[in-house]
Amino acid sequence: MASTHLFNVNLDDFDEKVIQTSHTIPVLVDFWADWCGPCIVIAPILEKIINDYNGTIQLAKLEVDEDENMKLAGKYQVRGFPTIILFEKGIEVERFSSAQSYSYIDQFIQQYSVLLKNI
Repeated sequence: MASTHLFNVNLDDFDEKVIQTSHTIPVLVDFWADWCGPCIVIAPILEKIINDYNGTIQLAKLEVDEDENMKLAGKYQVRGFPTIILFEKGIEVERFSSAQSYSYIDQFIQQYSVLLKNI
């Protein structure tokens, strides 16, 4: 992860890094697992799109098998991996599951991000 717009998150820092940050900039959260094939497929696509947005959106990577991170997956009723959730102003705006194309993710962000509508 070479981008400053991409970071790891866990149960302990989720509120600070995702919820609080989402009040000023949209945050996508990638709920993923290292044993998940679609998670591996979508990872470079998410990284590319976050870099292309150049700081107008952040990507938080939450590895569900680490520590107690599965509690967050339960809290947000994640049923499969990967699940990508868009947070703005401290709340979940929308989500999608499974590996998706660059154009799908771009349209998803444009459609659901209130904070990016005027950019």
